[in-house]
Parts: sequence; structure tokens; C-alpha cells
Amino acid sequence: MVCGGFTCSKNALCSLNVVYMLVGLLLIGVAAWGKGYGLVSSIHIIGGVIAVGVFLLLIAVVGLIGAICVPCGTKMLDHATEALKILGGVGLFFSFTEILGVWLAVRYRNQKDPRANPSAFL
Repeated sequence: MVCGGFTCSKNALCSLNVVYMLVGLLLIGVAAWGKGYGLVSSIHIIGGVIAVGVFLLLIAVVGLIGAICVPCGTKMLDHATEALKILGGVGLFFSFTEILGVWLAVRYRNQKDPRANPSAFL
């Protein structure tokens, strides 16, 4: 099989996320090493580099979990069909109540007023 299917894309995403995890760990390690040897004296710069490393590491872990995870489409389809059946019943109920309301309004509007003058045109 040619490298262009879902399996190849999944493996490429996994490997890319592993590389991002290594880069995040490298950022954290270099920042700690630089502070330990006194190369960088500003705690704000060290904190920023460590924060970027932690953020990149977390995003890579989430991406790795998402690439490995089994597709949820079948589970979602079961719940979606059940929800659509329920919503269809609710929609039918309100449609019939609308029709009942229109029918009652037509009946009410076509009644004669007993207090009105019978010789009047309208």
C-alpha cells in the first residue's frame, strides 16, 4: 500500500507528536541548565522558556492521545440516532399542536357574535 492512507497519516502524527514532546523536554532542560550554570540571570526569561516547554509538552501529549485513540464515530452514531428519534417525536408533537391551534383559531374567527346587529353586513 502506498503511504497516503489513514495509517500513514496516523503514524506521521504520532511521530511528529513524539518529536514535539522531545523538543518540549529539551526546552525545559536547557532552561534549567542555563539557570543552574548561571548563564541566564533573569528569572522571567527562564520562566517563559519553561512555560513554553510545558505548554508544548502538554499539547504534544494531547495530540498523541488523539492520534492513538480509537475513532468515536460508531459510539456517536448510536447516540445520534436515538437523539434524532426523540427529537423527531417532539417535533411531530409540536407540529400537531400548531395545526390544532390553527384549526381552533379558524373556528373561533368564523363564529358569529351574538351581541352584534344581525342586519349589519359584516
